[in-house]
Amino acid sequence: MKQYVIDELRASDYQALKKYLDEHYGPAAMKGIYWIPVAAEVLTVIQQEHRECQPHYVAVDLDPHRMACELLVRTHNHVRCNCIGYATEKQFSWLIALIDNVFNQLKIIT
Repeated sequence: MKQYVIDELRASDYQALKKYLDEHYGPAAMKGIYWIPVAAEVLTVIQQEHRECQPHYVAVDLDPHRMACELLVRTHNHVRCNCIGYATEKQFSWLIALIDNVFNQLKIIT
């Protein structure tokens, strides 16, 4: 699985990130797994057309030592569909900017 990983989190960083993710994306679906909806403006044409598959998400796995963002754009509605796939360059850039913004808001220096 392709991922964007930030490691060596401090305990205070983990607590701040967990609180932020809980408040903005709801409590973790499974232990440490958060589903972040992909912004509509970065969806591919196929993802935009597949209204029954929306919203599309990226999974973020947070544990006390690292945050791993999967680069697979997926849906909760189907396990297999041609709208599910690895992030495009535009989606990857959007995800990195989103995570950087969260770290900046929380004043976490990596």
